Amino acid sequence: MLTYCMRKRLFLLSRETLKPSVSPQHRRCESGGSMLELQHYISPGRTGRTGRRSTYGPLGTELKRNVLQQWWTAVVSLKPHVFGISTPCSTIDGGTLKIVDGEALGEQLKDLPEAQLKERLHKLFQHNQSLRTSLLQGALEQFVPSIELLNRKMPFGLAETGLCYQPEPGRADTIGCLTEVTKASLVWFCSPRTSSQWLDYWARQRLQWWRKFALGPSDFSICDVLSEELEEGASRGVKVLYQFPSGSETLETLWSFGDTKLLKTHHDSRAKVLCRDGRRSVVPHVLSVSANMDRGVLAFLFNSLQHVQKGDSKQRHYQRKVLKLHPTLAPVKVALDMGRGSTSELRQVCEGLLQEFLEAGISAWPGYLDTTYSSMESLHVKYDEMGVLFTVMITDSTLENGLLMVRNRNTTIKETMHISEIKQFLLKYISAAENI
Repeated sequence: MLTYCMRKRLFLLSRETLKPSVSPQHRRCESGGSMLELQHYISPGRTGRTGRRSTYGPLGTELKRNVLQQWWTAVVSLKPHVFGISTPCSTIDGGTLKIVDGEALGEQLKDLPEAQLKERLHKLFQHNQSLRTSLLQGALEQFVPSIELLNRKMPFGLAETGLCYQPEPGRADTIGCLTEVTKASLVWFCSPRTSSQWLDYWARQRLQWWRKFALGPSDFSICDVLSEELEEGASRGVKVLYQFPSGSETLETLWSFGDTKLLKTHHDSRAKVLCRDGRRSVVPHVLSVSANMDRGVLAFLFNSLQHVQKGDSKQRHYQRKVLKLHPTLAPVKVALDMGRGSTSELRQVCEGLLQEFLEAGISAWPGYLDTTYSSMESLHVKYDEMGVLFTVMITDSTLENGLLMVRNRNTTIKETMHISEIKQFLLKYISAAENI
């Protein structure tokens, strides 16, 4: 079981051609699966009975970590009435997705007649652990301990990120196979009279969050869920969508569930779940905000990938791929390389600067460790495809007067800076991007 299945999109990407855009200089890349694989964002998974699946490479893993961290900051750390929880991936209940030891199952069912076979299977599945398909139930179960902590005041929310399991969709040969999905969930408990306003509030907040980190914000949108598509028990729903090359897909879903699911979880004991709404005591309404973070990571990759038209001295034109990830999401903020010169001394400077960056929380790529000669142009191509914000070049001039060359990924402008200023410059740049 792996992360959200990306093979469909990567297959479509490999067949897509670039579509013309309004600007002749910059065109949003709608074909790029091979580049994403090449630069270690998405790696091809194993090909087996369930088909090819994809996992994260080193840069993709760091990107996903950054996306989850930003989600947690926006939804939990900056919200005084939202609290984090952690619940198990599996429970012994009536869930439909069960954990079964195939080898042990085969031994137990061996040579049993049909009547006993059905009975044994029923008992096994009844007592085996079930896998969660969402994070909602865990929050509902944590409601009573939470209101006791909060003196039964509302509104408040419970947030969690973690793995959920979903049946493999769309193919006859994948029946019984599961896909791991990383989800981020906020369950909001509020007064029945304000639940509709809160749903609108969280829908706006979530759309703004996705757009904040986007190169093309208009690719993210929201829409109401049609009445025939409402989840069981929901009176209203809202979707946050992203326009992939293959069509719009849901990144996040918001549901208004009323009080039914909460009461069912606590065995219809109204006294246990009553909260204060002014002078009255009421059963809260439940809003569920659930995001598929694997699909969200893929959306940011698509949204950030550009083909940039370039020309050389002989008037020949070519395209370069640039992954313009938001500064706070970019897995690598700065790449350190060194020019020709006193190799041992330049390497010492690079190592000292690298350690300084890492201690300051600035993710850095030690390009100077690669002893294979590469031209400056090929280095820039490599780092642009990796999405590296800045390239810092240490040369003999750095040894003489402390000056180094800094190249900006987005503008391609190179500027000279003193080595004592570079760390503060990067920190200010990243901080400014976070506060936009």
